[in-house]
Amino acid sequence: MSFYRWQGKNLIIACHLQPRASRDEFAGLHGDSLKIRIKAPPVEGKANEYLVKFLAKQFGVAKRNITIISGELSREKRVSVEEPAKIPADLAILGFQDAGFSG
Repeated sequence: MSFYRWQGKNLIIACHLQPRASRDEFAGLHGDSLKIRIKAPPVEGKANEYLVKFLAKQFGVAKRNITIISGELSREKRVSVEEPAKIPADLAILGFQDAGFSG
């Protein structure tokens, strides 16, 4: 199984979040999920807000185009990126196929 799938023009990503990291980055795979490290602490929704901001920047979309589908209170999340404008170079290293990408 892959950490992502295309649903029409939207990208669905299975994420494993590591809050309170020293820097923001895609950190490889964690099982069937993409490991994402972010600086924000996991309190009062700050990590989720920060994740949305980080992904929006990485995929070149507005924050409103990022939706946490499931796992809002968990490290394991499913996130939707609505019509990504770009694909981060870090994901190509992980074997990302941009078959659904039209950016």
